[in-house]
Amino acid sequence: MRSIQAAIATCIALAACASTAPAPLARGETARQQVVATERAFAKSMADRDLNAFGSFLSQDTVFFSGPKPLHGKQAVIDFWSRFYAKQDAPFSWEPKVVEVMDTGELALSSGPVYDPQGKLFACFSSIWRQENPGQWKIVFDRGSGAQECDKQ
Repeated sequence: MRSIQAAIATCIALAACASTAPAPLARGETARQQVVATERAFAKSMADRDLNAFGSFLSQDTVFFSGPKPLHGKQAVIDFWSRFYAKQDAPFSWEPKVVEVMDTGELALSSGPVYDPQGKLFACFSSIWRQENPGQWKIVFDRGSGAQECDKQ
């Protein structure tokens, strides 16, 4: 009798585990469109002058190549980037031009032009995004480069 009860308890426990399995990550064109939309929302945080929104797009373990040395961690990036949110007008804007997602849906790359306030191209960005939860993308790496890199895309 005890073995039957143990078997039933085991089946119930396994069924509970199976029903709480994480939802699958987005893949393919769905994932690509999610990254495009997320990158645009990220850029909008600059236009809206919303540092809190900017921070919401960063993974806790993000690395940004924004200054003289790589910035490690969400708070370090927010602290450094707060200077770009300090004034009333945005010092630059950006938009995704290229977005590619791994077949697994785990990582994606977005890159594109960066414009000064007059709309002149002055740099190019590349960001690596990680799908941390289904449909939720966070930046894990970000790096800017010269405008000539945008011409190669």
